[in-house]
Amino acid sequence: MAGHSRTDHPSGARRRRLRSLPYGRDVTASLVVFLVALPLCVGVAVASGVPAEQGLITGIVGGLLTGLLPGSSLQVSGPAAGLTVLVFETVQTYGLGGLAALVVAAGVLQVLLGLARCGRFFRAISLSVVEGMLAGIGLVVIAGQLYTMADAAQPAGGLAKLAGIPQLLMAPPSWPALGIGCLTLAVLTAWPHAPARLRTVPGPLVAVAGATALTGATGAGAARLEFTGLAEAIAPPGAADFALFGSAGAIGALLALTLIASAESLFSAAAVDRLHDGPRTDYDKELIAQGAGNTVCGLLGALPLTAVIVRSAANVQAGARTKAARVLHGAWLLLFAALLPWALEAIPVAALAAVLVHAGFKLLPLRGLLALWRAHRGEAAILMATALAIVAVNMFEGVLLGLGLSVLKAAWDTSRIQLRVHTAGTGTARVEMSGNATFLRLPTILATLERLPAHRAVELDLTALRHLDHACGAALVQWADRHNRTSEVHITYGTAVAPP
Repeated sequence: MAGHSRTDHPSGARRRRLRSLPYGRDVTASLVVFLVALPLCVGVAVASGVPAEQGLITGIVGGLLTGLLPGSSLQVSGPAAGLTVLVFETVQTYGLGGLAALVVAAGVLQVLLGLARCGRFFRAISLSVVEGMLAGIGLVVIAGQLYTMADAAQPAGGLAKLAGIPQLLMAPPSWPALGIGCLTLAVLTAWPHAPARLRTVPGPLVAVAGATALTGATGAGAARLEFTGLAEAIAPPGAADFALFGSAGAIGALLALTLIASAESLFSAAAVDRLHDGPRTDYDKELIAQGAGNTVCGLLGALPLTAVIVRSAANVQAGARTKAARVLHGAWLLLFAALLPWALEAIPVAALAAVLVHAGFKLLPLRGLLALWRAHRGEAAILMATALAIVAVNMFEGVLLGLGLSVLKAAWDTSRIQLRVHTAGTGTARVEMSGNATFLRLPTILATLERLPAHRAVELDLTALRHLDHACGAALVQWADRHNRTSEVHITYGTAVAPP
């Protein structure tokens, strides 16, 4: 029987030859990341209420500048869906110039925090707060972009957006635009289940390209993207724009922007490190790199940047080995925007809104929330409270609420105390305490002691306590003074605690 010789497909052979070259895998990975990043950069800009060019500028800076700096070698930076709500609110309040000033200040603050070696402290933020923050952002993004899909004006406030969705879907201002958006969303949802050979092309690119082709072929009355060029979009902040820092609201927006951008970047870096076996992330250097990128983005009048897990995961899965992949993806974005602006102008806005709706759903912990509730109800409650506060109030206050709740929960969990009461017979009653005696457990401690018979002597054994705070120690002494009026109390302190 004659043997069969294997003949490579020309395109497959070319890909293998390219990957065998020095940095060949990085070149192919950069192309994949570019195709993922292009619709997301434009979509995030539109969702943030700024020109599309500003999203592309941020993606270019994230590749060409942040990509060159040390920190994490494989994660990719650019405009992120997680910042759209904050950016939209900032633009509505302070304008584009005020946004640029805030991004510059946030970038400088990130650099200073990195130089002060504070990068590791951002990893101490409760995961429930971060997931709640992202879930809240996801809900607001979904609600807002559904209006854009239907070519309708968005109501003010997250709750108003959610409340108006049923009426919007029943009677949209533009059925063609909503149809284009729904088809785009259907492609994005179904694409992960497509054959593996097809999935080598990123889903967002397929969905947006298909929606663009359909809109052009049918002449559907859907709004198109407006694109004037990168050079025209560069708008550095003026000296007057920095005067906004005289208001408490602007300081709050600055802190929120710095916290969210830094936490999302460093959490993304930790996730990317689990995806590959290469060098680990230096979190302080990564924070400096993110800060340098944001400073330049602000000076150019662009969107803030952060590390984006979707692009970073695509980079790793495409076989990237060095930072060359993320740098090249920025170069491809620059070349595309400079040489093919007409292609961007053909994109229907409803398709980009659908991409953001899909990205918003990815921010929701739909699978993990039930498991978290079963295992750690307190953490699940913090997650939901943070998300609901962001939807109902705003980003900054929602995050502050989540952080406050996580601190209170940690204080409650660490103040566990065990009380063992021995009252058998008619002799001295013995009370043994172990754990941590803090003011949070003081009602339980005093209620237990006050139930003891007033006529019996009491021996209070504190030798097993690990911690006794001042409030609790003073309350025990006051109780002992009252009990001594009718009977004797003896308190034994251990080596870990001392009398107040």
